[in-house]
Amino acid sequence: MKNQENHISFIHRASFRSVVLALIILFACTKMVGQDSGLTVIGNSKGVPSELKLSQLKSILMGERLRWQDGTKVIIALMKTNTPLGSNTCKTVYNMTADELNKYWLALVFQGKAEAPVFFNLPGELEIFVSQTPGAIGVLGQVSGITKTIIVEGKKSI
Repeated sequence: MKNQENHISFIHRASFRSVVLALIILFACTKMVGQDSGLTVIGNSKGVPSELKLSQLKSILMGERLRWQDGTKVIIALMKTNTPLGSNTCKTVYNMTADELNKYWLALVFQGKAEAPVFFNLPGELEIFVSQTPGAIGVLGQVSGITKTIIVEGKKSI
């Protein structure tokens, strides 16, 4: 009887360890996905260089640079700030909240210093727009490959 109780106790401990291990793995995977911003910069083949420094990218996306080196007009394409990807872009690229970014662009446009970005609801629409619009640069999560990926600081994602 004692041997049978020890065996049952061992099974309960093993099951408990398996459940705990599964929960730890699930939690770790969830945290890793949540921490990776996974943003990719894409650009049209006309005007947009294949590589940028992070400082150059930020200057472009802040509306400080209006033309590419070949003279093509810079056109910024972003996800709407009320989308998860747009919110992530606000935090990661601009270090702003969605409201702060919207106010920032309203002020630039009102002062005549830059044209507002073109905002999209769906990543696919943004990617197609960039692929078809000379000088366009955009920020996405995952890309399908119809546009060129811009390398920033030697990396494919920021």
